[in-house]
Amino acid sequence: MRHLIFLYPIFGLLLIFSSCTYKQDQVLFEQKNSIPNRAIQKNLANITNYRIKPQDILQITNIQNSKSIIDVTAGTAIGGTGSTASSQTPETYQVEDDGTVALTGLGRIQVAGLTRVEARNRIEALYGETLIKPILEVKIINLKVSVFGEVKTPGNFPLTKDRTSLIEVIGEAGGLTDKADETQIQIIHGDQENPKTDIINLRNIKSLTDPRAILQNNDVVYVLQNKKAIRNNKIQDFSVVIQPALILFNTALIIFTLVHK
Repeated sequence: MRHLIFLYPIFGLLLIFSSCTYKQDQVLFEQKNSIPNRAIQKNLANITNYRIKPQDILQITNIQNSKSIIDVTAGTAIGGTGSTASSQTPETYQVEDDGTVALTGLGRIQVAGLTRVEARNRIEALYGETLIKPILEVKIINLKVSVFGEVKTPGNFPLTKDRTSLIEVIGEAGGLTDKADETQIQIIHGDQENPKTDIINLRNIKSLTDPRAILQNNDVVYVLQNKKAIRNNKIQDFSVVIQPALILFNTALIIFTLVHK
C-alpha cells in the first residue's frame, strides 16, 4: 500500500510535465559570416525582372493624369489638368493568350515576353509617335507569393514591385510566431514538376542581402517550427493519450485505498 502511495507524486509530475509550455526567444540577423560567393553567383539569374505572360493583368496609369491613358473624347494625351482624375481607379488590362493587350488609340500590341519596364517603354514610344508622349506607369498586379507555417497571418501576398524580399513578405504576414525556426525559412520556387528549395537563415545578418531571398511570382514561403515547438507538440500528444489512463488509474487507486482502510 505504501508503494502505491509513492506513485501519486510520480503521476502528478507526469501530468504537470505533459501540460508545460515555453516561450521562444528568437534571435534575428546575429551571425555575421558571409554567404559563399558560389551561392550568390548561382542565384543571380533568379532576380531578373519578371517577364509578362498571357493572362497577366497590367495596371497602366498616366502619371500626368491617373484617370486614363488617353482622353478618348479629345483624342490627345491627358495633360494632368483634371481635378478629379487622382480619385479614379487606375485602369487594368488583361494580356490575351496571344500575348497582346488592347490599348485605347493603339489597338492590340505585343507585350508578352517583355519586362515591366520594357512594356512601359514600348507603350510610351507607340503613343509618342502620334500623340503627345505620356509618362506611364505599368504594374503587373496579379503576381503573388504564398506564405505558410509559423507566421501570424498566413496567406497570399501580392508582389507589388520588381524586387520584393523575404523580410518584406514576412512583415506583411505579421512576422514570425514564437514557434518559428528562424534558421530554417524555406523558399520553394519553380514549376510544380521541377520545384527548387532554398533555405534562408534569418539569424545571419547577411540574409538581408542574400539574392536567394528575392521572391519571384508563385514562390511558396514555408516557416518551419523550431525544435522546442516540435518537442512541446510531442509532449502534448503524449499527454492526450496518457491523461485518460492516469485518471482511470488514480480513480482505481482511490477506490482501492478506501476499500482497504
